[in-house]
Amino acid sequence: MQENKPIMIVGLGNPGPEYARTRHNVGFMAVDYLAGENAKWKNEHNALTYRTETDGCRIMFVKPTTFMNLSGDAVGAIARFYKIPTENIIVIHDDMDLKVGDVREKVGGSSAGHNGIKSIDAAVGAEYKRIRIGIGHPRDAGLQMDGADWVLGRFSDDELSKIESAIKTIKF
Repeated sequence: MQENKPIMIVGLGNPGPEYARTRHNVGFMAVDYLAGENAKWKNEHNALTYRTETDGCRIMFVKPTTFMNLSGDAVGAIARFYKIPTENIIVIHDDMDLKVGDVREKVGGSSAGHNGIKSIDAAVGAEYKRIRIGIGHPRDAGLQMDGADWVLGRFSDDELSKIESAIKTIKF
């Protein structure tokens, strides 16, 4: 990470109350937790943003207000406006290939078919940190359903408990 440059922590999700607490919105859930309940969100560059400073580090939390597949529009605009280098961007998102509540980190790599990641890659390149939170796959639950329907579904109480525990382990 480049010193003296802010860190942008992006949570991916879809805007609107109908998507709250769905599997695809774990990024929003994580950023809400990390920003804290007293965060004062501002609407700018097609995103809700909250800026803070901790231990001398400037942090900008971001929740794009576009739909998932256009997340890069907001992330790219904010990165350019605030001169945030790609290596100072952290994106938190759902991953169907991980068991519910598993957390993995990586820098760069493929989008693995995630449309929000594809959009961000197109806007800023792929060399940013990704924190992937497992939401499971419908086959893990013995279901034959489309992945798009799965990610827009809501967590069971047990799954939600695992997700909330996973979010509390995230460090940046």
